Amino acid sequence: MKMKIVFISLLSVFLFANCAIGPTHGFLYNSTKFAGTINPENNVKAVKEAKGCQLTILYLVSVGDAGAGLIANKNGISKIATIDHSSFSLLTGLFRNYCTIVSGE
Repeated sequence: MKMKIVFISLLSVFLFANCAIGPTHGFLYNSTKFAGTINPENNVKAVKEAKGCQLTILYLVSVGDAGAGLIANKNGISKIATIDHSSFSLLTGLFRNYCTIVSGE
């Protein structure tokens, strides 16, 4: 009985801990876009835009890369103007998609 309570407690922590899903979220459904960082000098034009995403399924499998530097490098962006983010989830832990959107020259 004690082991069952520990298991349920740990499972609850994993299911209800909403790490890296954005500033707002819903338990059943979430689809948000939110601002990240901007070049403080504001001297870079947002000519190109690229997106990189990380996908998580059932808190068991997570694949992808949402790192701004890698996204910029792979898409030929040498100067970054803005870094924004978006998130999408169904039933919190069933399916999650977290994306970083990089724009620049």
